[in-house]
Amino acid sequence: MTTTPFLSLVADIGGTNTRVALANGTEILTDSIKRYSNEKYPGLETVLRQYIADQDGATPMAACVAVAGPVRDGQATMTNLDWTIDRETLIRATGAQTVAILNDLQAQGHALGHLDPRHVQTVLEGPQAPDNAAKLVVGIGTGFNAAPVYDLEHGRVVPPSESGHANLPIRNEMELRLCQFVSNAHGFPAVEDVLSGRGLERVFAFLGVEAGDPRELSAKDIMAHCDNGTDPRARAAVQLFIRVLGTVCGNLSLIQLPFGGVYLVGGVARAISGHLGALGFGDAFRDKGRFAGFMGNFGVYVVHDDYAALTGSAAHLASLAQPD
Repeated sequence: MTTTPFLSLVADIGGTNTRVALANGTEILTDSIKRYSNEKYPGLETVLRQYIADQDGATPMAACVAVAGPVRDGQATMTNLDWTIDRETLIRATGAQTVAILNDLQAQGHALGHLDPRHVQTVLEGPQAPDNAAKLVVGIGTGFNAAPVYDLEHGRVVPPSESGHANLPIRNEMELRLCQFVSNAHGFPAVEDVLSGRGLERVFAFLGVEAGDPRELSAKDIMAHCDNGTDPRARAAVQLFIRVLGTVCGNLSLIQLPFGGVYLVGGVARAISGHLGALGFGDAFRDKGRFAGFMGNFGVYVVHDDYAALTGSAAHLASLAQPD
């Protein structure tokens, strides 16, 4: 007896490009992944219709898109893209019976447990935990966000969040001065003002002001100099960034109690992954006074799968298709 495939269409919509793929259940059909430049299309509906045409008229049973922006009441808002993204658009463009819209971080949360273990790097070992233990996904890229992942009797829940807009933590005089430096732009030192690609550039600029030798460098160049050992300030910027990240992830872990692990995702997370051990992430993560020992309950991992949001979208749709 053969099983009828549950064919779905999934998309990961960024500010610049949209990636679209077909999935059979939770498995992304890698040969079907295509990338489209957003500036060449008037809206998402046009992209999806083009994709379906490129796939010889594929007829997905379900469709889900992951969006780099907040999602509310079935509609997504993107900061840098003037597109209407709602359920009606997905139904009209794909003809799918079931549709869903997720924030991109929510999609990353739904991907946990469906990723190739070879693409998951261990930063801090944690004790064994049940499969349904709470997890925490932390996105570090163009911005910053974090959300808990709960596996409940009726399925997985990844609540939306805007963690990147909370206040930066302060542990010492230097971090106080860093907060004051980044707050000059709009009067409020938010987490993502430091923990993002642009944030790393601000940290580098801050250290230049501290040294009386201000200069600018792109995040890409900062990482290149840090990787190659060609600029001590670049390494110092990455170290300060990583220690703030450890503090923030430790704070979030005490709030959410992710005994199933903390998962760092996003381009910046992958870029700094090789330096987390040497530059003090673990020390900052565990620096919680009398709760320092308790922090050993939380393993920390980096996800090195650039298609995780597509996998998470497919997993979410597959769970919706399961009978009660």
